Amino acid sequence: MKELVIPQLFVSICLLVNGFVSCQRPAVVNLGAIFTFDSVIGKAAKPAMEAAVSDINNDTRILNGTKLNLLMDDVNCSVFLGSVGAFQLVEEEVVAIIGPQSSGIAHMISAIANGLQVPLISYAATDPTLSALQFPFFIRTTQSDSYQMAAMADLVDFFRWREVIAIVVDDEYGRNGIGALGEELNKKRAKISYKLFLSNQLDESEVMDKLNKSKLLGPRVYVVHVNPDPRLRIFTVARKLQMMTDNYTWLATDWLSATLDSFPPTKKASLGFLQGVVGLRQHTPESSQKRAFMSRWKGMQRKGSASSELNTYGLQAYDTVWIVAYAIERFLDEHKNITFSFNSKLVDMKTSGLQIEKLKVFTGGNDLLDIILQTNFTGLSGQVQFNQDQNVFSGGYDVINIDQVSIRTVGYWSNVSGLSLSPQDARKGEQNSYSRVDQRLQNITWPGGKTERPRGWIIAADERPLRIGVPNRASFVEFVTEAHGSHRIEGYCIDVFLKARELVPYDVPYMFEPFGDGLSNPRYDDLVQMVAADVFDAAVGDIAILTNRTKMVDFSQPYASTGLVIVAPIRNSKSSAWVFLQPFTVEMWCAIAASFVMIAVVIWILEHRVNDEFRGPPKKQLVTMLMFSFSTLFKTNQETTKSSLGRLVMVVWLFVLMVITASYTASLSSILTVQQLSSPITDLFL
Repeated sequence: MKELVIPQLFVSICLLVNGFVSCQRPAVVNLGAIFTFDSVIGKAAKPAMEAAVSDINNDTRILNGTKLNLLMDDVNCSVFLGSVGAFQLVEEEVVAIIGPQSSGIAHMISAIANGLQVPLISYAATDPTLSALQFPFFIRTTQSDSYQMAAMADLVDFFRWREVIAIVVDDEYGRNGIGALGEELNKKRAKISYKLFLSNQLDESEVMDKLNKSKLLGPRVYVVHVNPDPRLRIFTVARKLQMMTDNYTWLATDWLSATLDSFPPTKKASLGFLQGVVGLRQHTPESSQKRAFMSRWKGMQRKGSASSELNTYGLQAYDTVWIVAYAIERFLDEHKNITFSFNSKLVDMKTSGLQIEKLKVFTGGNDLLDIILQTNFTGLSGQVQFNQDQNVFSGGYDVINIDQVSIRTVGYWSNVSGLSLSPQDARKGEQNSYSRVDQRLQNITWPGGKTERPRGWIIAADERPLRIGVPNRASFVEFVTEAHGSHRIEGYCIDVFLKARELVPYDVPYMFEPFGDGLSNPRYDDLVQMVAADVFDAAVGDIAILTNRTKMVDFSQPYASTGLVIVAPIRNSKSSAWVFLQPFTVEMWCAIAASFVMIAVVIWILEHRVNDEFRGPPKKQLVTMLMFSFSTLFKTNQETTKSSLGRLVMVVWLFVLMVITASYTASLSSILTVQQLSSPITDLFL
């Protein structure tokens, strides 16, 4: 069955002129908005959206006479009411829905938006899983928690903390947000040790029970990721439990900054118990447009149209309405009319009472969605553009620190440069890899008024002892060994460990666990892998620092000289009358003797015809040859060479004698002066 297309009279008007159909721009275009009116975000978003609609309808440069009609529905933080409200809005044939502010409601009504092809544009739902391909009509004009948790992980890594406790609201927003934090911390070789899940109501007795139990745990760095709470119940309970002291560290996502920014100045003066809390705030650059709107907001407060202070989500709500208005303007220019059609599957359902079959599909939904995603303009929250995940490009975060009753900005974060002292334009660069040494923040005041970086952990009351693996070797037991007849571990490495432990200003319970049977040397690579696999918490022993091992675990500073060495005893060589023969081997001595004879023969062949000194009886010539060759060693030759070839041979022979003499002298000196070492070891077991 084909879909029935029924143009609506109040949406668009088609006239028949001279045989041609001419479609005029509609007089009114409906725009829906779903959110909770009486909430921290809703109190700022409602007047901001109303102001945006008023500005658009009064601006003759946009929509060209078409009126934008904003239909708002209060869902009161309920997923059920949000779904009902979504159906009520689409019955009014809205071209887009702004909201919701809740990630849980966004998951539900995104399916409705997909089915009816109505773009859903949220300025406050930050759940990173909403960027999945299953929600093609969902667009986000706020920053995803995937960016925020990357900023939080960089903050944890900047202060060299390795374990945190997450306090999370138990819904899609909390679970998926803290899941993203866990992934980002893993990249920094840190982790979430414990997750304290709370209900949406944030019941104080529940909060007190969870926080009280967490005092028995080791980590002292808390990351709080809940919904905006004007009563600040988590920190109120923490103060009652004396957890806002210098023994604790509190980090908060941007829910806290949105809450505090909504407070009037008189209420901010009573926030001294929040001293030392560090949080994130979505960064919005300063501009004349933003300053003018904030001044206008003061007037709206005096008139009663705005009941709270302006926060970041209010700015984004205002920009979201303008994004939709610009998109509708371009859509009308290109397509001229707005039409809806019945869905054949809904018509065939034959439902009674619900009248679902009357719901219509926005036939231009895909085109309007594409136009929205091409948005590029400067609003109150800064430059607005969308990435391939249909999220607004991250503008980064301000790092704030609550110092007594003031809120200080101590730095900025962007996915381009990490933590820095000045804002970075994250939209103009690609994400780079940056190291911890490049990160900068201003001085931070921590709970208790201290400025020194908190340690971030303690030895908990019920903490198990550290499991320390020690190699149980068969050789070199002087380094580490298990004493015979007892389970006591001793050795040089153990002594170093115990001395280092004495320098720690707190008690560290531990227990040694031998690795190996003591009959053979264990593989140290296996020991290191067991530390990396959390079978052992640490290892103590003569473990060499190798490249492949440094990729798995951290090593202490070496307390012995680097390199591979063998401990060998000194060999005392006894004096001998034949020690002068030791520099050369027997083969070398024979080669030298043969060289003397060969030189004697060569010189005799070259000289006896022209030199009378090499003539005479055979016996005399033989003696002359040998004496001439050996006496050259002492430079006492009585015979002189007369032939040119004989002199050339003598030059070469004298050079060879010089090398032999120098080598002999050096070797003999070494034998007589340097201590000799000997060892039966022929292989190394690391």
